[in-house]
Amino acid sequence: MAGAFARPRSSGPLAIWVVSDGRTGIENQALGLAEAIQRLTPADITIKHIRWRPLFDRWPSALKTRAMLDPASDPLDAARPDLWPDLWIATGRATLPLSTRIKERSGGRTFVVQTQDPRWANTRYDMIVAPAHDGLSGDNVFEITGSPHRITPQRIAEAAPAFADRIAPLPHPRVAALIGGKSKAFDLPPDHAAALADRIAAAVKAAGGSLMLTFSRRTPDAAKAAMTARLSDLPGWIWDGTGDNPLFGFLHHADHILVTEDSANMAAEAASTGKPVHILPMVPLKSGGKFARLHDDLQSRGATRAFDGTLDAWTYEPLAETDRAARAVLEAMSTRATA
Repeated sequence: MAGAFARPRSSGPLAIWVVSDGRTGIENQALGLAEAIQRLTPADITIKHIRWRPLFDRWPSALKTRAMLDPASDPLDAARPDLWPDLWIATGRATLPLSTRIKERSGGRTFVVQTQDPRWANTRYDMIVAPAHDGLSGDNVFEITGSPHRITPQRIAEAAPAFADRIAPLPHPRVAALIGGKSKAFDLPPDHAAALADRIAAAVKAAGGSLMLTFSRRTPDAAKAAMTARLSDLPGWIWDGTGDNPLFGFLHHADHILVTEDSANMAAEAASTGKPVHILPMVPLKSGGKFARLHDDLQSRGATRAFDGTLDAWTYEPLAETDRAARAVLEAMSTRATA
């Protein structure tokens, strides 16, 4: 459905609860999807953070009860039946015992969406919005490239002026570099980080451009030090983690984006800008698997290319997968409401 949507309920804005354990990377998936829905239809979004008491945190989802929730968790009750949310969007393992039971507690009112592959009780959610590279299948599965996120051209443009004074004087081409770090699948040891930095520096110098670099929380300190030492003499900005995060400013003002291959989220988010996305190699710790499938998908869409030491430019249709998922959720809700 491309235009106006049949509302699942006729009175007032759609009530959406966004539920997670509060970690930013996890929460942003559910919140990004909720915001995309809000762009399509009037909606009120309420963020709910939950966590389990330490004694029960690692218990199997099937054994957890609400009594095991940490008292600091946000309340998940409704004073009246009509105050249950129309839509529950949750992400992360911590939410699974709640997501599978919210429909019963709400008397069937609430439509339940889980992002990522739950890997448990997959048939008990109305919809699973899952990364295509996970290879999940099922009648209630809606696949997208990457994961839902909050990055949109409008949000980037709105945030960019706060960093314009620092970025505007930098010479073109401006290169944003998003550096990840150690994970189960990849590593960034100091020698590899140094070699990567030398390749980036050579490309930026050859183009007469500038560098805007940000590290992730997973970047090892030794890798940060190695890259900073080799890149600090370039025109630009290496964000040291202090002050407001300039990521959106970097993305808005960049002519090219470099992204390490370890993060599915960073690559998909960068591809939503429509700017050339160059994938930086990491040290693999195991078979590429799902990451290889994701990068093949992004490359087939024309969004990304392996970094070859040059800054060639190209164009493609920006990815808008979160918006596509939002339309699918509203369509499914409308179908259920009229069934």
